[in-house]
Amino acid sequence: AFTIFYYAVIYTMWLKRFTPQNIVIGGAAGAFPPVIGWAAATGSLGIEPLVLFAIIFLWTPPHFWALALFKSGDYARAGVPMMPNVRGNASTQRQILAYAVILAITGTLPWMIGFAGPAYGAVSGLLGLEFVRRAWKVWRMDASDKAMTPAKGLFAFSILYLFILFATLLVEAMALRLIAGA
Repeated sequence: AFTIFYYAVIYTMWLKRFTPQNIVIGGAAGAFPPVIGWAAATGSLGIEPLVLFAIIFLWTPPHFWALALFKSGDYARAGVPMMPNVRGNASTQRQILAYAVILAITGTLPWMIGFAGPAYGAVSGLLGLEFVRRAWKVWRMDASDKAMTPAKGLFAFSILYLFILFATLLVEAMALRLIAGA
C-alpha cells in the first residue's frame, strides 16, 4: 500500500513536476516490489532483496533518461522537468553513463554474494558490459544527431537488460533446485 501511495501521490502528483531528479526519486517506488515480495514469501528481510532493489533503482535513471533524450519535446509540453530539458543533453548523457557503470557492477552482486550461480554471473557481466557500451555511445552522441539513435538503442536494450537479468536469476535458481532434488 505504501508503494502505491508513494508512486501515485508523492511521486506522480508532486515530485514528478517539481524536480529533474523525478526519475531517481520515482525509481524507489518501482524498485520496492522485490523487497515486498521477499518479505511476504520469507517473513524476513535480507541482503538479497536489497540488492534486487538496488539493481532496479539504478536501472531506472539511464532507462528513462535515454527515453527523455529523444522525447524531450513531449516532456516539455507536458510540463515534466526531465533532465534533458532542465540540465541539457550533455549533462544527461554524462549521468546516463555514470549510472550505467554503477548498474553494471551492481548487477553482478547477486552472483558475488552467492545469491546466484555462475550462469547468472556470466550473463550479468555480459549484459552489464553491453549496457555500458551503449551508454558510452549515448555519452559520445553528437548534439547534431537529431535521430538520437544511440539513445533509442540504449532505451530498447535497457528493457531487455532487466528482463534477461531477472529471467536468468529465476531460471538458474529453478535449475539448481531441480538438480539438488535429483
